[in-house]
Amino acid sequence: MGRRPQPRIKERLLDACTDHALAHGLPDRLGPLAAATGTSARMLIYHFGTRDALLRAVLGRARQRQLDAFGELLRVRPGEPYPATLHRAWTSITGPDGRPYLRMFGQLRESAEQQLWPDFRRTATTDWLGPLEDGLRSIGRPDLATLVLAVIRGLLMDLDATGDTARTDRALRDFLGTVEHLPSGHGPTVHHSQERVSGTTGTDTAPQA
Repeated sequence: MGRRPQPRIKERLLDACTDHALAHGLPDRLGPLAAATGTSARMLIYHFGTRDALLRAVLGRARQRQLDAFGELLRVRPGEPYPATLHRAWTSITGPDGRPYLRMFGQLRESAEQQLWPDFRRTATTDWLGPLEDGLRSIGRPDLATLVLAVIRGLLMDLDATGDTARTDRALRDFLGTVEHLPSGHGPTVHHSQERVSGTTGTDTAPQA
């Protein structure tokens, strides 16, 4: 008889592979992941089926960690103006805790890596619109979620290209200072459960938030 699946072992291996990939990037072979988990490439294939299936699982686990951690940062906090909440979230996303995720998901720009998660560039946008709408509703401006996300992603592009943390941080502060006073858009607000326009184009070179 063949071995039965061992979910707890698989979960442990997936967490260890995700830790390694966040620290060092997605590998192009299984050797580094096997070494990082103290097992063999053969055992990884046994649990996950193929290299690509394992890498997709790693991306999914990392993405869930990012959404859990930074989605929490976008929540409204009693007594804190929401623009201040957004700036604190930006500081964390661009700091040591957030950079591994930006680096990992930035790899999905490359055509070979896009095959691991072909729909990622769309979900990289729609994942964040709901939390932003919820937060901005606290200041009566859920309609600004798309604009706020676009500004943040544009500044991430700038930061990735220049490494100028002080300037991009100042630019976000300046923008957030105007958020509550921006004119309302026309037409109905599109809720996050509905389809939205993709957040990137084929020429986008930004790390994916």
